[in-house]
Amino acid sequence: MPRSLVVKVTCGSEDAERCNQAFTVSAAAVAAGAEVSLWLTGEAAWFGVPGRAEEFDLALAPPLADLLEAVLGGGRVTVCTQCAARRGIAESDLREGITIAGAAVFAEEILTVGAQALVY
Repeated sequence: MPRSLVVKVTCGSEDAERCNQAFTVSAAAVAAGAEVSLWLTGEAAWFGVPGRAEEFDLALAPPLADLLEAVLGGGRVTVCTQCAARRGIAESDLREGITIAGAAVFAEEILTVGAQALVY
């Protein structure tokens, strides 16, 4: 069974390098065969909405939209329930394949035996 990686990104464009690093590590882990769960929290919740990842720009970094697609292609992407609610984001507003879930689901994922959690 592949190792599980849970990545929580807590920032958006206001901290572009840290945000991009979370997406880059998540996509690389998918490519390496890990079971990946990417959590979009805080301002990163906006990247669950179509078109928002495409607007992100960071010099010398792969496009965030491409990284997100890579994660969606082989892993899971979840937007935090409270973060979505504070921003007026409903599940129907999200890109196909992205869901909304809360702290209990996050805790269950990171407490799974063999899981590695990273927070950016």
